[in-house]
Amino acid sequence: MPIHRHLIPLLILPILLGAGHRAVAAEGPDAEMADTTIVVDRVQVTAIKQGPVLRSTAVASSILGSRVVERRGISALKEISSLAPNFYVPDYGSRMTSSVYVRGLGARIDQPVIGMNVDNVPVLNKNGFDAELADIERIEVLRGPQSTLYGRNTMGGVVNVYTLSPLTYEGVRTLAEYGSGNTLRLRASAYWRPRQDVGFSVTGFYTRSDGFFTNDWSGRKCDWEWQTGGRWRVQWDNGRGLRLDNTFSAARLEQGGYPYAYAGEPIVEGGETLLRPGQIAYNDPSGYLRTSLSDGLTLRYDAPRYSLSSITSYQYLDDAMTLDQDFTPLSYFTLRQAIREHALTEDLVIRSRGTERYGWLFGAFGFYRNQRMDAPVTFKRTGIERLILDNANTSPEVLYYTIDADELLLSSEFRTPTWGAALYHESRLQLGRWLLTAGVRADFERTRMSYRSRADLDYRLSINGGELSPQRIAIDDRDRLAHSYLEVLPKVTALYAFDPMRNLYLSIARGYKAGGFNTQMFSDILQEKLQGAMVSGIPEVDPERMSYRPEYSWNFELGGHFSCLDGAVRGDFALFWIEVSDQQLTVFPEGQATGRMMANAGRSRSRGAELSLQVSPCKDFDLNLNYGYTDARFVRYRSGVEDYAGRRVPYAPEHTFAARATWSRPTGVEWLGDVVVEAGVQGAGPIAWNEQNSLTEPFYALMNASVRLEHRRWSIGVWGRNLTGSAYNVFYFKSIGHEFVQRGRPRTFGVTFTLNFQ
Repeated sequence: MPIHRHLIPLLILPILLGAGHRAVAAEGPDAEMADTTIVVDRVQVTAIKQGPVLRSTAVASSILGSRVVERRGISALKEISSLAPNFYVPDYGSRMTSSVYVRGLGARIDQPVIGMNVDNVPVLNKNGFDAELADIERIEVLRGPQSTLYGRNTMGGVVNVYTLSPLTYEGVRTLAEYGSGNTLRLRASAYWRPRQDVGFSVTGFYTRSDGFFTNDWSGRKCDWEWQTGGRWRVQWDNGRGLRLDNTFSAARLEQGGYPYAYAGEPIVEGGETLLRPGQIAYNDPSGYLRTSLSDGLTLRYDAPRYSLSSITSYQYLDDAMTLDQDFTPLSYFTLRQAIREHALTEDLVIRSRGTERYGWLFGAFGFYRNQRMDAPVTFKRTGIERLILDNANTSPEVLYYTIDADELLLSSEFRTPTWGAALYHESRLQLGRWLLTAGVRADFERTRMSYRSRADLDYRLSINGGELSPQRIAIDDRDRLAHSYLEVLPKVTALYAFDPMRNLYLSIARGYKAGGFNTQMFSDILQEKLQGAMVSGIPEVDPERMSYRPEYSWNFELGGHFSCLDGAVRGDFALFWIEVSDQQLTVFPEGQATGRMMANAGRSRSRGAELSLQVSPCKDFDLNLNYGYTDARFVRYRSGVEDYAGRRVPYAPEHTFAARATWSRPTGVEWLGDVVVEAGVQGAGPIAWNEQNSLTEPFYALMNASVRLEHRRWSIGVWGRNLTGSAYNVFYFKSIGHEFVQRGRPRTFGVTFTLNFQ
């Protein structure tokens, strides 16, 4: 709490210093210049649900424009980690992982805590979050619950990505980049308007990397990847309020294994050290393969007093993850998880237009997802001996088991159709300097899972030292589970505008994250059934572990936007308090379990502060600063063994920090353009790796810098990341009792070249 007492007067002071300026309504004409998004909103790429000027609304937001995106080489969601306060996206595992932590909220598997939209089209499956984003015009990071307008799984916020419009830009753009790890990135796009009211664009990209970490068992890099894809976009504007925007995109991705380094005591077999601390060495193939297709159609009609929009999408995802799940040179077991999903979404939005005192928005949303997943686990010889036979042969003088097979297949197949529907509304009332907003959403979801788990085991059994006799167990389980959720998600805000550039706001909102099924636990459940059948003939198992409940939150936030010294200093701040019930946590079951599961961890509380500053003392120099503090702790959580009340919520960093200085100056030579020098630092931590808080990653900071020559038709830049070579970990986990970490990216360098023909 002391940090709050010190931050409150510091954050509010800049607003009070400027309070003497002329007060106008928050949505007045001058407010249009308070945010660069208004420039975009006047043309084709528009925010349909929120207002045109985010700084005039009661939301904590960070906006990254096209210049920032280009200079920092941002092409994926994980590359904006820490650039927004309390927004952390660790880069680990495969591009399927896409874990996001916001204000102490987050999850490693299943439902995300934040939503993502590209040109107003939602990305429904988080497996597709970490994808190449080409020709970004701006990125908006809205923090805090956005459930009223965006629904399920947005209790931490929403990331809106907008790409370049062919109705506002004509020409050809190309990019070529080469960096450490033999990393190559190529991109080309063309934008043209055959008529004034029609625009087309086509974009293609290809990236590849040899990786940075070596698997000592194979002697090869394990984190290599390549991907390719493209986007086709058509826009039409009849000039009388009717607009059409259709985007089709496709991508193909393939990655190698995962650089998970051993973090326990040395593993010794037969006097030989097989695995040492800090070593990456596993013997079975690992990798990730993804094919994705999507088509989003947005129709919008702007009448004098209202705007009507329809956002329709079809999304297809076909991916497969292969894992040496023990990550050791021993042959324990492997996993293959293959998912094929078809999804449809429809969002209808009608909202008022104009400058009336009262504004409104009504919406209806529906979605349908049909997902099929195969998740076979293959036990190898070491796994059979140590995970099955050792557990069965607890009294070998009475019952003694042997298994001759070198492999045992545990097969699990799932079909999970899910559909949902929602109605939502928001009202805005302008009373002088006050802007009052109230909204509510009724969100219904129905999810089902049909599963089939199979295993055939041939073994031999000796009773009381007698002859070994052949035995056989055949398990073929089929069943269906279903859950329905009906949630009411309210939100109220009050904003007081000192002038178009300075305001204070207070918001109260309800957040909601959907429940689901623990598909990753079915191999453990099947293994337990086999052991139970071997020993007692009764394959019993606890059914509670098959699913988990939704997560809920109440968010209380005090914030504001400010500007002083004639706009030379601009910024935002927020103080928040979040009460979470039934928080979803990814946990590792006790003992030598092979999977992981989502559990509801009682209650937790998250409180903290955020500050963003942009300082421009002169036209050639800019300084950007972002800092976030989060104190996320369990209020009530008993694991059955230990009470974790008062402990920090794992995987969510306590601090996030980013600072960057940019200096630009004309070279004096017209064809060279400007020289731009950037230097910055960003960091996160400390991060608790487990519920006990016995393992922690200290705060780490990464130094980055670049030098560019920028011309309106071309640019060339040399950059370096993690220049000090900081050693840090971005992930920790346990598998069959062994501990592993993934190290962060090492020091890297590269050069980027772009061409723009207009």
